[in-house]
Amino acid sequence: MSASPAPLQIRRAQAGDADVIAAFNCAMAQETEGKRLLPEVVGRGVRRLLAEPALGFYLVAVAGGEVVAALMVTTEWSDWRDGRFWWLQSVYVRPAWRRRGVFRALYAHVTAAAAQEPDVCGFRLYVERGNRAAQATYRALGLHGTDYLLLEQLRPGVVYLQAD
Repeated sequence: MSASPAPLQIRRAQAGDADVIAAFNCAMAQETEGKRLLPEVVGRGVRRLLAEPALGFYLVAVAGGEVVAALMVTTEWSDWRDGRFWWLQSVYVRPAWRRRGVFRALYAHVTAAAAQEPDVCGFRLYVERGNRAAQATYRALGLHGTDYLLLEQLRPGVVYLQAD
């Protein structure tokens, strides 16, 4: 008889979680976009967000004392709605924990937390066009595509990728 899986605990990330979150972010970028991020830049960015709550927060899923998943929440002000969107970013679930309801648990925690914040008007996230498994997961939870196209321009001199 196999042991049952460790129960999942969802909590706000703490400073001691910075290294694993940074490693998750690097793994996610490599896996989904083929990008090799600079670990020192990612680590600095994770530690900064953890130290400056106005930037956002991370949630982690923990099982058996091990962090098995994480996501970051940042906000966007919507003057149209007089409220904040919570952007779900840097979503990563360890491969061995995928398809086991981990993201569903994280999302349930996010939505419950948002219900306590009267000005949160919704949730947004972006996902790679080719990441069909993630898209299916998000749609199953009620998220849907929008009519918006995401555009970006990095400030000249911003370096976040490893040179090949």
